[in-house]
Amino acid sequence: MIRYTPQAQLTLEGFQTPFTQHLDKDNRWVKLASCIPWDKLANIYYRKMNSDFGAPSLSARMVIGAVIIKHMLNIDDREVVAQIQENMYLQYFVGLSSFTTQEPFDPSNGNHPLPFRTGCNGRV
Repeated sequence: MIRYTPQAQLTLEGFQTPFTQHLDKDNRWVKLASCIPWDKLANIYYRKMNSDFGAPSLSARMVIGAVIIKHMLNIDDREVVAQIQENMYLQYFVGLSSFTTQEPFDPSNGNHPLPFRTGCNGRV
């Protein structure tokens, strides 16, 4: 038996989503987030920051999380933004408190987090 639903019958309003449920504690990004010493890494990251100079920074968790995502998935900066924007587990991983369809940062300007790796002599 072949079952086919024509594209014309699919609507966004009718598409069921899991957003009424909680995140799965067994998801790889949830597990990894619980293993990372975010506060220690944030302290290291903020040591080089000057609170009296420059534009406000993104949270350390966003910065560090984005770099981890970039390297684990082997993707470029723009794809990191797209992946975070589309994936509630990645949004949790980088420290957002709820799902949003907004870009977490703009990869096209110099104020996005991924140049952070150059501040560590190329080491992540």
